[in-house]
Amino acid sequence: MEAFLEAFCTETGIPRTQSLRLNLVLEELFTNTVGHGHRGDCDAPVWVTLEALPGIVRVTYEDVAPPFNPYARLHDQPPEPEKLQVGGLGVRLTSEFAAERDYAYLFGRNRIQLAMNRA
Repeated sequence: MEAFLEAFCTETGIPRTQSLRLNLVLEELFTNTVGHGHRGDCDAPVWVTLEALPGIVRVTYEDVAPPFNPYARLHDQPPEPEKLQVGGLGVRLTSEFAAERDYAYLFGRNRIQLAMNRA
């Protein structure tokens, strides 16, 4: 996935800093799919679509894990540092890097769509 992302960012002129953020977001989504969705290693597919639009990169990430909206319990205000728990930080991170986020369960797939700033 890293090579796919690097080629996309090079072809579309995405700055290195944003490329690293995109990579981190995709790693978090994939890690959550494997660890939480499938409860361990598996051969189930994931689909990643990247679209460069004026000012944003639209990320569509899909998997076939059981339905789960990672953003359903995410509060608008971050928790106080002493209330942070292990786990769930990757969801907050992907949310904070995204200008927009959407979740749907369609045709047997979890679909997460994020709009991230290009710069």
